[in-house]
Amino acid sequence: MDHSSRAISAAGALFFDDAGRLLLVEPTYKPHWEIPGGVIEHGETPSEACRREVAEELGLVREPGRLLVVDWAPQGDQDRVLFVFEGGLLTADDHIRLQAEELGQYEFVTPDEAGRRLIPRLARRVSEALRARESGETRYLEHGVSRPHP
Repeated sequence: MDHSSRAISAAGALFFDDAGRLLLVEPTYKPHWEIPGGVIEHGETPSEACRREVAEELGLVREPGRLLVVDWAPQGDQDRVLFVFEGGLLTADDHIRLQAEELGQYEFVTPDEAGRRLIPRLARRVSEALRARESGETRYLEHGVSRPHP
């Protein structure tokens, strides 16, 4: 068995303002908006990666909340496993400091607006994560589509 290419894993978080809008960030190195997060480094757990990425990208030290979704979503010839955690509420007291080399701006948007700004596979993942947040469950996804538990 060839173990030379392992799956790429990434972790992100959903943050909200007090109006229930979702935080999106605009990377400087790609043309579409994203949620805060990034690639899990070797030896890191998904929650550790989420915590590190949020600190790097937003300048916020936050412990990730509940796991909302895990999505198996290969892209091209690369296997990908993506974790989305509850980030929690951000208030005026939370001073976001964007990582200038990577992020141009951030904005709180409605779930509908998020669906329009995100690429389709991320929009599906975020939509399922929002449903999981409402229902109190964790969802297993394949290509952003919920799979029933056996």
